[in-house]
Amino acid sequence: MTDKDVKLVSTEELGEMDAKTGYTSPIFGSYASDVEMPTTKLNHDPVEPRIASEIIREYIGTEGNAHQNLCTFVQTYMEPEAAELMKDTLEKNAIDKDEYPMTADLENRCVKIIQDLWHADQNEQPMGTSTVGSSEACMLGGLAALFRWKALAKEAGIDIYSSHRPNLVITSGYQVCWEKFCRYWDIEMREVPMDADHLYMTPEQCMKYVDDHTIAVVCILGITYTGRYDDVKGIDAALTEYNKTTNMPVRIHVDAASGGMVAPFIEPDLEWDFRLPNVWSISTSGHKYGLVYPGIGWIEWRSKEALPEDLIFWVSYLGGQEATMAINFSRSASQIIGQYYAFMRNGFEGYKEIQQRTMDVAHHLVEGIKKMGIFIMYEEATEIPILCWSLDPAAGKKWTLYDLDDRLRMHGWQIPAYPLPANMEDVTCQRIVTRADLSMSMADKFLKDMAAEIKNLDNATVIGQQDSNISKKSFDHSGR
Repeated sequence: MTDKDVKLVSTEELGEMDAKTGYTSPIFGSYASDVEMPTTKLNHDPVEPRIASEIIREYIGTEGNAHQNLCTFVQTYMEPEAAELMKDTLEKNAIDKDEYPMTADLENRCVKIIQDLWHADQNEQPMGTSTVGSSEACMLGGLAALFRWKALAKEAGIDIYSSHRPNLVITSGYQVCWEKFCRYWDIEMREVPMDADHLYMTPEQCMKYVDDHTIAVVCILGITYTGRYDDVKGIDAALTEYNKTTNMPVRIHVDAASGGMVAPFIEPDLEWDFRLPNVWSISTSGHKYGLVYPGIGWIEWRSKEALPEDLIFWVSYLGGQEATMAINFSRSASQIIGQYYAFMRNGFEGYKEIQQRTMDVAHHLVEGIKKMGIFIMYEEATEIPILCWSLDPAAGKKWTLYDLDDRLRMHGWQIPAYPLPANMEDVTCQRIVTRADLSMSMADKFLKDMAAEIKNLDNATVIGQQDSNISKKSFDHSGR
């Protein structure tokens, strides 16, 4: 039979069939379901909506289950009411504040709520905005620091075009957005190495890298690799003393992608935010522990002084003058509305309860993995709900964590093995990020599956080999 012999049933004919039988034609009982998915060019004819959606749904259904992706910080669950609300507002353009003033008001409310969580002083006129994830927020924090440094350098008579490039000081456990920032804007990235005793940046190590060309110190509240917090308070104190000796004061940007929406509820007395005088900007991910689906971040500056006016643009757009300080322009406002829903729905006590339960699940996993007796725990959900472990050489296993990674994927679990960053590359770890949708019962199932696969690996003939190139591809600073 050739294509010419096949009589395609038109949408009109399908409609007539429906009228006669009272039933919708089966998706897989129509010739229309044989349509090819376009790859390099559009198909000639349109496809019935339910058939197009089902074909795409089946195609993406072959990939991993988001709820079993235990390596991502990004939220994989929202309440149906939130999802419905976000679906109903997908068409709203977040940048068009004149056309959608109520949506703009909700964004401003979110900005103020986050300022309150981070102890901003309203007398200093703090500034903030939503972004597309915390990576854009980090870019904006870095740009503000660069613009401030250029202004100071001009006053101090420093040639900003000299061979000494401006630099940014950050732990080697950074996320890839900071590498992008430094490459895009020609900034020297000065990496402070971690060691086994300090899986975070300390004041002593940090200050070795600071000089008159430092635009900012980036402190991470929840390092991608281990989840640890940099010593923000200690670094702030060290910078206070340093700034007394120079006319090029150095300030802090806190990359609180994960910890910014955990610390206020779990460790409210921890001083890492605008309570510290040298913290001039903070960024976070609304789509991590802010409990929103992917696509929303936030950045806050402690004052108008902290945000150079050159970064604020006034544009004439669809009937009004709009102030914009983001890199992106048109985008859906649905994530902003989703964030406001989460704030309104949960309140302070709701967030506290969710984050504490998530920590409890993380601690339960820590204890379960420690009882297996063959791992070294590098992080035990000390500050955010992350646990990280390596295989104890004393256990004498002939397999590696890469082998265990592969075996766990057979159960749907995604828990990659990866090397730690500079100065600790010889240590291979696995990491779990617990999120609100990981229940205690699912955690128990994971522990059961893990124990079973360890037994299978022990009983198999395995040649363990650690390929550093493969491991870098699997992680390499991109763990957001």
